[in-house]
Amino acid sequence: MKKVLVGRGLPEDVYALLEGLDVTRRDETSPLGGDEMRAALCEYDGVICTLGDQFSAEVFADVPNPRCKVLANFGVGYNHIDVEAAKAAGVTVTNTPGAVTDATADTAMTLMLMSARRAGEGERLVRSGAWEGWHPTQMLGLHLSGKTVGIVGMGRIGQAISRRCHYGFGMTVAYYGRGEKTLDFEATFYSTLNDLAAKVDVLVVSVPGGAETHHLIDADVMAAMQPHARLINIARGNVVEQAALISALQANEIGGAGLDVYEFEPEVPQALLDLDNVVLLPHLGTATEEVRVDMGRMAVENLQAFLRGDTPPNPV
Repeated sequence: MKKVLVGRGLPEDVYALLEGLDVTRRDETSPLGGDEMRAALCEYDGVICTLGDQFSAEVFADVPNPRCKVLANFGVGYNHIDVEAAKAAGVTVTNTPGAVTDATADTAMTLMLMSARRAGEGERLVRSGAWEGWHPTQMLGLHLSGKTVGIVGMGRIGQAISRRCHYGFGMTVAYYGRGEKTLDFEATFYSTLNDLAAKVDVLVVSVPGGAETHHLIDADVMAAMQPHARLINIARGNVVEQAALISALQANEIGGAGLDVYEFEPEVPQALLDLDNVVLLPHLGTATEEVRVDMGRMAVENLQAFLRGDTPPNPV
């Protein structure tokens, strides 16, 4: 019987799908530590890993001939795994695309609306007991309908956000990415990121994490944005240069921001916490029961297929 480690507590419905395997459950909320990852590579045939489990080149170097031959990642993003080092060690890496698309797009819309309509600031006002009642110029925000949204990264999630903006809010869609795409909605492609940033009312970041996108949204991009524009990040925290964002928000150089991820997650700097013009969510992108079960099902399908000797549905 194949031996499998589930590295983080998952929804209970997922474990029933692991029938026929010798499963070790690590019901913790924290990522695997270095020694735990090395032990996992040595002692198990497969591992279901998650965001934060840093399977780096150093970890693989310490286990040159791992028993583990498959890392079934629970999530679409896999920049926490050194895929090249894994392949060199004979380890297949899989992920769970598709399952996360709509939930992540919904989170982007939540952040867009919360930032534009100052919802977080308003809720804090009510909770403080300082609200004195409605008046015509109270907490005026940005009306999203008919505005222009800029999508940085027009993959599955970027397209799902675009459709919500285009069909739901009558927004004009513009985008930047590796190249122009054939889409089922009207959208304008920009070949340079700064040009896109200068033209939009909301800039939404939906690119994968990794070395290629580290600090893609830097001080220059934020300087190009219009003073009323909002920056929304539902990608990976280090895609946005956090220090530059804090400076831009403190100086009111942009209208606001909505963040679901952070550069040094879970650390959130006090400077961000002190600002009213930023909405801060605790990485809720895919946090619904249905989506997390679907992600688990995909991760298990990848794992089971590999252990049967078949090609997994979602290798990376």
